[in-house]
Formats: sequence, C-alpha cells, structure tokens
Amino acid sequence: MKILSAVPSVAPDLTGAWNLSDLTSLPSNGLKVFSCFHCGGGSSMGYKLAGCDVLGGVEIDPKIMALYQLNHHPEHSFLMPVSEFNQLPNDSIPDELFNLDILDGSPPCSVFSIAGSREKKWGSEHAFREGQAVQRLDDLFFDFIDTAKKLKPKVVVAENVKGLIIGKAKGYVKEIFKAFADAGYDCQLFLLNAAKMGVPQRRERTFFLARRKDLNLSPIKLNFDEPIISLQEALRDTSSNGAKPLSPKAKGHWVNTAPGRNFSKSAKGSWFTWNRLSWEKPAPTLVSGTPPTHPDEPRFLSHSETIRIQTFPDDYCFNNLEATYVCGMSVPPFMIQRLAKQVAKQWLLPTEEKREAV
Repeated sequence: MKILSAVPSVAPDLTGAWNLSDLTSLPSNGLKVFSCFHCGGGSSMGYKLAGCDVLGGVEIDPKIMALYQLNHHPEHSFLMPVSEFNQLPNDSIPDELFNLDILDGSPPCSVFSIAGSREKKWGSEHAFREGQAVQRLDDLFFDFIDTAKKLKPKVVVAENVKGLIIGKAKGYVKEIFKAFADAGYDCQLFLLNAAKMGVPQRRERTFFLARRKDLNLSPIKLNFDEPIISLQEALRDTSSNGAKPLSPKAKGHWVNTAPGRNFSKSAKGSWFTWNRLSWEKPAPTLVSGTPPTHPDEPRFLSHSETIRIQTFPDDYCFNNLEATYVCGMSVPPFMIQRLAKQVAKQWLLPTEEKREAV
C-alpha cells in the first residue's frame, strides 16, 4: 500500500508579474495533463502554475508548435490535426497519455464568436488563420471529444467562446453534451469571467467540464470572485518600448472615444474591435487581431503591456510572432490556474478523509 506521508502541497494563486523560471519552485500535485489546440500554451502554463505536469499536446500550426516547444519543452508533441491524431494506432501513442488526469483543449470556434455574421460560416469550410488551413471549425469540438473517447482521461476541460451559449448556437451546445455522454462522460457548462480570476481583463469564456462516468464523481461547484484588477495596477511596472502609434484616421477616432469605450460608439464602419482602455477598469477581451489602445496616448499597447494583460510570463519568447495574436488566441494562464486548482481539489486529489484512511 502506498503511504501518503503528507498532505499534497497547493500552489499559491499568482497575481502580477511572473517568469517561466518561477515554475520550477512551485509544488507539484502529481496530476498529468495533455493539451489539444494549445496555441502558445496559455492553458499549459495555467496547469503548471496549479502544480500539474503538462506532458505535451496536439497542434496543427507549425509556427505555433515551434513556439510551444521553445517555451515549454514538452515530452510529447504531435504536429497534426486532432482528427489525424485520433486515427493513430494506439500502440504509436505513449502509454502515459492513456492514463491522464486531465485532457485539456480549446477547439477553435471563431465561427461562433458574437462578432460579425457568424451563422453564415456555420457548416462550411473557410481558410482560417489557425494552422493556415481550410477547415470546418464547427467540427473541431467533436474531434476533440473523439480524442477523449480514445484516451479516456479522468477529466476533460474544454474552453470556448461565449457565443456558444447565445442564440441559435445553443443547439450546438446540446450536441456537445450528447457527444460527451456517448463518450462516457457527464458534462457541466460554466460561463467564467477572467476578471474575477486574477486576470486584468474582462474575458468571458465558456468551460465544459466533463468527468468520466465510471469514477462516480459529484458535480463540481465553482465560484470565482477575486477583487478586480484595474489597468493601472496591471501595467504599473511595464514598458512602452516598441509600442506602435495609431494611424491618423485611427487617432481621430481615438480622440473622439472616451476612455473605457469602443471606437464604434463614435465611428462608423468596422471599428467594433478597437478599444480605448481606461485606467480604472480591467481591459476588455484581448483579441488576436487589433490590439487595445492606450488610455492617454494615441498608440497601441506595447509588447510588455499586452502580455501583462493576458497574464503571460514576462520572459515568454514569442519567436518573432505577434504577442497580440499569440495572447489573443490563448487562455490567460491565471484563469486556468484557478480552474485547475478547483478541478484538482474537488475531483482528482484525495480528500482529507481519504488521506486519514490511508
């Protein structure tokens, strides 16, 4: 019998600036994680901050995979579509990937974003930037569930856009729940706000948390309500070096936009992704396209300011890729850290009663 000599250490909730090198000093909880659609590894860093061991992942984009490998040094990397990974013979996949605690994934679903005419893209192929490949993004969530069916992890965590629970997309959510059930999982759906999870950004995202039925785990309960972090507090020690100025036209709209408001309030046309930030509030959702603009100066946020809003580490190497794109496509690490700690505490780590029994 294995004797648990002590209560497993719990990694502290991180706030503010941090570095990748800080991960080496955090306590480990022994949980194994594998990530699909990991992009630059925002979620991977969150799991590591929670004390988990991230084994690697599946990614379609070679440039993004190179970036992930540079910063994370994964044991197992698969540069291919998730659907192709699902077709691999089981004996070609490392054994430890069949004994996972958590399968993580953020299936690209920009077709369900509330921005633009989203319904027109449903059910058809388009050349999206993700992987520079023609794909049907509304199929990828079901490919991810097929990965869960193949690897049979204890828990599945799937992050996605808020648009999935709005309007006609709700029918898609029902299909996701059905697919999880058919794969042997009970699923719960949460809408979480990063601003209440230690992130200086009002980023709302849906999270599907699925637990394997044979484990007989009780439903998880989540209640994140940390103090809001203002932009002024978040950017206190950042640098403006390298920040790009606004074009004359954009500067005109910036001047006519009050801090904390969207350009579309005073400008006609496609300015809905342009924001003038406010010192008193957290930033709005950081997107992969247009960076936010500074509250007091007619410029975009700098590299240093962008990564601080996304809670990326200060020493993250972007390898000549745009920080705005990588961060906008990633989950804020602090957001996943908080979520992963609750998944570990409520579902995966032994309770005090079980430890005493052992």
